[in-house]
Order: sequence, then C-alpha cells, then structure tokens
Amino acid sequence: MKALHLSLFAAGTLALASCGKDFLNVDPIGRELEINYYQNPGQAYEALVSVYDVLQWNDQTGFSIMYLLQTVASDDAHAGGSDASDQPAFVAYDNFSLTPNLGPQAGLWRKNYRGVYRANLFLEKIQNVPGTSDEFVRRTSAEAKFLRAYFYLDLLRLFGKVPLITKTLSPSEYYEVTMATPEAVFAQIEADLLAAIPDLPLSVGGSEKGRVTQGAAKALLARGYLYMNVKMDQVAQLSEEVIQSNVYSLTPNFADIFTRANEHGPESVFEIAYSENSTVGWEVFGSGYGEGNVGVQFCGMRDFDGPVYSPGWGFAPVSQELYDAMAGDPRRPFTIINADSLAGSSYSPGYQNTGYFMYKYAPRKDALSPDGEPALNWGTNVRVIRYADVLLMAAEGLARSGGSEATARGYLNQVRQRAGLQPIQASGSALIDAIATERRLELATEGHRFFDLVRTGKAAQVLGAKGFVANKHEWLPIPQTEIDAAQGALTQNPNY
Repeated sequence: MKALHLSLFAAGTLALASCGKDFLNVDPIGRELEINYYQNPGQAYEALVSVYDVLQWNDQTGFSIMYLLQTVASDDAHAGGSDASDQPAFVAYDNFSLTPNLGPQAGLWRKNYRGVYRANLFLEKIQNVPGTSDEFVRRTSAEAKFLRAYFYLDLLRLFGKVPLITKTLSPSEYYEVTMATPEAVFAQIEADLLAAIPDLPLSVGGSEKGRVTQGAAKALLARGYLYMNVKMDQVAQLSEEVIQSNVYSLTPNFADIFTRANEHGPESVFEIAYSENSTVGWEVFGSGYGEGNVGVQFCGMRDFDGPVYSPGWGFAPVSQELYDAMAGDPRRPFTIINADSLAGSSYSPGYQNTGYFMYKYAPRKDALSPDGEPALNWGTNVRVIRYADVLLMAAEGLARSGGSEATARGYLNQVRQRAGLQPIQASGSALIDAIATERRLELATEGHRFFDLVRTGKAAQVLGAKGFVANKHEWLPIPQTEIDAAQGALTQNPNY
C-alpha cells in the first residue's frame, strides 16, 4: 500500500462546507461536515491528507493531467489519441488553438483552487484542534504551506495573473477578489516555503514516504526562482543545501528510475503517490475519489498486443524532434519506446502517430490493477522533483549568478556521468546552454520542457511552428466559465 493512502477517504474527506456555486467555491462532496471535524489529532491528520489528495487529481473538468499536458504543449510530444476530435483540450494545447472555452484550463484551475481552499481551511483550523502537540501543529502547518505554495506555483505558471486567496472566504467576499500580479503571487509562494522549511523534517521513511521534506520545499522554491528569473544565487544555495544534506542521490542506473521498485527511491525529492488499491470505476470519475494515475493509460500504445506493455489510448506520441535530439544518448531507450521496433508486437497508429511513445510512464503489464477499471487504477507515482533536477538547478543557478563554473560543471557532469556520457568543459554562455540541453534530455517527457522554454524566452522560437504566439501562449486563458461566474472580478489574459 502506498504512503499517504493508509487513511485516505479521498477527495472530499472534509466536505469543505460551502454556500452555493461561486467562481472560487467548492461543493461539499465528502462524508464529514467541516463544522463537526477538526476535533482531535486523528481528524486533523485526515484533514492534512485531504490537502495532499488534490495533488493526485487528474479528473477535474475532463482529464487534467498536468505532466502530460505540459509535455504535449512542448516540442517533446504531440496530442495524439484516436483522431483530431479525441480530447480537444489536448489538441488545443498542442497546436495552441486555445480559446477561453477550449483547452485544459478549466480542470487545472478547478483542481488547484480546490487545493488552495483545503490548505487555507487547514491552516485556519489546526491551531485550535484539541489534543495536538506543538510539534504536530508546526509540522502539519508547514506541510499545508508547502502544498498551498505548490498549487499556487502551478497556477502562476499556467495563468500568470490569478486571484491570491490565503483564507477561506465568506459569500460576501467572493466577488471582491482581484487578480494579483505574478510577482505578488510568487511573493506568497516564497513566504509560504520559507516559513515551511524550518518545520519540515530532513527525511521521512516507512509509512510517511510521500510527505513533504525540507529538501522538497527548498527544491520547489529554487524552481520558483528559476521560473521568475530572480535570485539565481538563491537557486544555487537552496539546491546546494539539498545536495549537501546527503539525503538524496542519483539512482545508479538511469533505466531503474521509473520502475515501481524505485518509487520514493534515493533520487526522489518529491513525488505524487498513486494507488491501485481503490478498485474504482468510471462512476467516480470527476469526483476526485479515484487514487490511480490515468495518465499512464493515456500514453500507452493503442490496441497494443505484445510483451511488457499493456494497451493504452495513444496520447502524447513522442516527437521526431526529441527522438533525433537523443540520438546516441544512452537514456533514449529508457525515455522513448520505438514501437515499430518491438519484436512480436503490434499496435494501432493513432492521430499524429510517430511510432514513438513515452517510456517513463508507459502502462506495464506487471503494474496492471487486477480490480476495478484498469484505466483509472494505475498505481504509478509521478516524480515531481528528482535529484537530477536539483543538480541541474544548482548548476544553472551558479552559472547564471557568477558562481563557481567548476562546481556548476561538476553538478552537470554528475548527471551526464550517470547516463554514461562524457563530461562537458564549457564555460560562460556555452555552459548555460549545455545545462539547458541536459535538462531537456534528462527530464524529457516529465513535464518540465514547456516551462523551461517560457522562462528562458525561447518558447516562440522553438514552438512557433506549432502555433505558439509570444505574449499570449505563455499562459492559458482564464476559463470562460470562471469569467462569467465572477461578475467582473476576473479579467481575461492578454490576446484571448
């Protein structure tokens, strides 16, 4: 059984008592009303788990699979599926035909604001829960602050200007919300993470695997600084503190990173836990009650018949560009499945088929759930922050802040050495370019590439042929349903 699922009631554990439908409101869908909850430490822990639970939701307003959608938006993959009408939100993000009514924005907005709401509610209630120790309150409050920062960093990167809400709202306050600038949103993210770090443990083990650590918070803050293009010296310092903690290390063999045996392994700084134990069917889809990773089903080969892999739906076929970029790289066979070269197998080519598919999250027969709807019960965890990413963030922070280039090269070359590649001796801008290239190849198909292109100002150049327009597609449109419900409190992003 996966960590954080031992006492998981699922998405609506607290019921999140609400007062009608509003553009930022949450319907009560759980078993316990908030007015009757938070009465003892056990209930407080359940409340914390309900905040974590939102991380795994992939079913809000359709399929809101963050890592897969960001891969599709980049030059690493295409939309795929059965045909051009299959999952229009994926197609719209792939070719940047997004409109306020078309795209993945509604589900991503809904998911993250539900997470924010739960974190806010927890932080308001935890101080007054009977029987809790000071240590329990400090640690769980730090976890809730990390999670709120996590949800807001996704909102910031996806939408730019968004409402900044740090408390539960009364009905009269819903329409007084205003759009905060990216800088104001990030200031809150930074404050939450800096407040959380001292009260988080250096490491966790046993049944606590999946809970937030100091390393996860420091790495997430470094990621935020990189995206905002600020405080490169802090990017380096935070990343080096994670490195020097000696809690994490590179998995010796790159091929082993994404195996089930290496979930919460030595390279995992933070990952989202999924489970095949809920045995759910389509009747719960959209409620957040499922605990499986439907993204695994998405990226499998359609109608696959052969060894190792289970059939999938053919989404996110890997691009020829990425396949060619990884020519000669020992990581390519463990990043990309060359479907046409698999002996004794067959599959049905789908929309935008290239013959290449994602290896890291591919559906494997040995991980197939024996109960429930297989598509909804993949227990494959999502690696959100890997130690290799931390090494590359440290290298970039040093190279961009005037720090030691020798140390930066050392971190870069640790990643390359693990992959069986020769060390790089570049300096100056060539070193920065080498780090960027290494990020693409090491982290390919993990959902980082699009945001890396945006933050470095290269998105229009690299993605222009796909339809990307500068000063527009850096962000998704605000969902039109939210604009309509907000009665003037929300404004649309530029050029939509």
